[in-house]
Amino acid sequence: MRQKFPGATLIRPAVMFGPGDAFVTPLLKMLQVFPIFSKFGRGQTKLQPAYVEDVAEAIARALRSPNAASVYELAGPRIYTYEALLRTIAASAGKRPVLLPLPFALWRALGYVSEFLPNPPITRNQVELMQMDNVASPDAPGFDALGILPQAIEEILPRISKQADRRFR
Repeated sequence: MRQKFPGATLIRPAVMFGPGDAFVTPLLKMLQVFPIFSKFGRGQTKLQPAYVEDVAEAIARALRSPNAASVYELAGPRIYTYEALLRTIAASAGKRPVLLPLPFALWRALGYVSEFLPNPPITRNQVELMQMDNVASPDAPGFDALGILPQAIEEILPRISKQADRRFR
């Protein structure tokens, strides 16, 4: 691909979040409802979530830059384990759920079975992604190279909660 488009600028965001998203919003709703919640494996996968508006601004700046880097890895200011991220999201809703480890093999089986549903709650691809760390390479240009101070998930969670409350009523 790089050979066909040598002048292309690649944007590689970490898992993104924002009001109405498909990542944090469903987790928030489930953590509000269920006092016991299953985590992927032992919950040690590392995630560095990026706010969707920060990613959009980074793309706009990269497109306007005459000296754009060839690759930007865009990730938020903090690295969390999946368990720590779940606890952060739950705390924003005033909850302290019991987080139970569920082996990845069982998650893969659940993903396989759920793929037969019209709107699967989990897929094998999602399980596969949750087995890999999703963080920016420390050497790659990121938000800082574009003059952006990325917002932490804790700053945005109140907005996500507010919108989720309206959406799920």
